[in-house]
Amino acid sequence: MISRYTRPVMGCMWTTEAKYQKWLEVELAACEAWAELGEIPKDALDEIKKKAAFDVRRIDEIEAVVKHDVIAFLTSVAEKVGPSSRYIHKGLTSSDIVDTALALQMKGAAELIEKDILELTGVLKSRALEHRNTVCMGRSHGVHAEPMSFGLKFALWHEEMKRNLKRLRDARAAISTGKLSGAVGTFSNIPPDIEARVCARLGLKPEPVATQVVQRDRHAQFMSTLAILAASIEKIAVELRHLQRTEVLEAEEPFGSGQKGSSAMPHKRNPVGAENLSGLARVVRSNALAALENVALWHERDISHSSVERVIVPDSCILTDYMLARLTGILEGLVINPARMKRNMEASHGLHNSQRVLLALTEKGLSREHAYRIVQKNAMASWKTGRSFQELLAADKEAGKYLKKSAVKKLFEPEYYLRNIDYIFERVFGKENVKSQKAGKSAKKLRRRSGT
Repeated sequence: MISRYTRPVMGCMWTTEAKYQKWLEVELAACEAWAELGEIPKDALDEIKKKAAFDVRRIDEIEAVVKHDVIAFLTSVAEKVGPSSRYIHKGLTSSDIVDTALALQMKGAAELIEKDILELTGVLKSRALEHRNTVCMGRSHGVHAEPMSFGLKFALWHEEMKRNLKRLRDARAAISTGKLSGAVGTFSNIPPDIEARVCARLGLKPEPVATQVVQRDRHAQFMSTLAILAASIEKIAVELRHLQRTEVLEAEEPFGSGQKGSSAMPHKRNPVGAENLSGLARVVRSNALAALENVALWHERDISHSSVERVIVPDSCILTDYMLARLTGILEGLVINPARMKRNMEASHGLHNSQRVLLALTEKGLSREHAYRIVQKNAMASWKTGRSFQELLAADKEAGKYLKKSAVKKLFEPEYYLRNIDYIFERVFGKENVKSQKAGKSAKKLRRRSGT
């Protein structure tokens, strides 16, 4: 099961070698733009493109002396290229390369996370439609409220993930911003056309106005979006954890044939996946706070944000990717127990129908206060004695003045609570999806009846 959730593609995007490769990509794009303007000879550009490379170990050796990672990188590249390396990094400052390369990495990460969300929404849609008519108890404050569709839980999460997808796309657009405007963003040693050409090559937009850096509100938006996404994942995880409690047990995480739940208690089947997701969500949310702290820098730039981003950006991207994959797997294999849902509904003796009885009495002309007293009196007696709420109402003389026993019985039919579920599902998934799912179920029933 673990292998399913390992995400090598996302992890590889954030290795030290991958970072330097993006730096080199930006540097080469800048050299090509300079050459197009006639500022770098063609033979020099050809030599740069042919020989440009780096050695991670050599960069580490140089950085140990110069204490500057970009200079160490450029020195390593220059050793590979030779004399033509004098054209590399022409008119640029370190952040021109670092920030533009980081934008490429974050954009790529966002594209992977978008695929994860789409995969998750597919599973949520499938399970929502599957359990559209599965009746379960709805709870508020953890206490029985009124019956609902179990599929509605999945539909709700699906709709929230659609909002997360929109937020992610907005954040990806915000972070897909490059900057090659020099030491304080004034293009003093590099023409604006270089920035425009490089950004077009790399699929980025130029930062309209910059200091030495791309402004960190963009990064904060991206990291906050991942934090909201992680919060949504935790929201689902917490619900799954509650549903798997022994006293509820309406749903369980998939449990492998060789899996063990406890070193001491062989009977244990714990919601460890959902608990894992709850914990990791805290890390992603904390990283968003650090990103917000990075927005305020001294004057045109300081370096206080740099060390933070080296940790929080890769970590949050990798964790979010992992969390989405793991949640998708859990929901896809989630064991759902409608029989237990029915038993749980019966545990509150029919009290979940109290509002229906209340409304029926007011429709007979009683004031809401009067009707409430009648219903609450019988509800509290049912809860205290364990007797059926329906039976108590049927035996109540005051209630009997307004409601016949047959009318009371009708108020306790569970189908009533699902009468508008299709309307909600059509709003979320569209009419065609709901119709096709219903048609599929009808055809399946017909085949069973005909023995085919």
